[in-house]
Amino acid sequence: MRLKESFFAVYTNFKLHFYQKVFQRLQSREASLTTVETFCMETILALGEPTINEFATFIGISPSNAAYKVNSLVKKGYVIRKRSDTDRREYHLQATKKYVDYYNISTSYMMEIVNRISKRFSLEECRKLEEMLSIISRELMPEVSRSGLHLPEL
Repeated sequence: MRLKESFFAVYTNFKLHFYQKVFQRLQSREASLTTVETFCMETILALGEPTINEFATFIGISPSNAAYKVNSLVKKGYVIRKRSDTDRREYHLQATKKYVDYYNISTSYMMEIVNRISKRFSLEECRKLEEMLSIISRELMPEVSRSGLHLPEL
């Protein structure tokens, strides 16, 4: 099936580009995150300021294990705990500028690809792609449902 191969190729290319940039940073000693910490940060950023419990529940670990991982990220300066405006006992995890700068290695590439898509395809084709991607994200990927979480708008 050609759709399957094409989808896998695009997904793999995004992953490979990200890994390539992460390894380049490791080589130049710019990165201070372990692989697991990188995945934790990716998850926190994607969830959009989750609480420790929301983060723990989403990745399927205990709140104490999640707190341990978050404490390490706080010490390294990649996460801050922000007190909730609605429940003063609750804290939300927020990526710092330090991590956002680190993260931009993948987002800048995605933006580059979006710009290339806009130049390569007609407005009508881009709108159809946008509609299809939106349906895939909202309806066809229920396993990564993030309902109730504070998601960032793209």
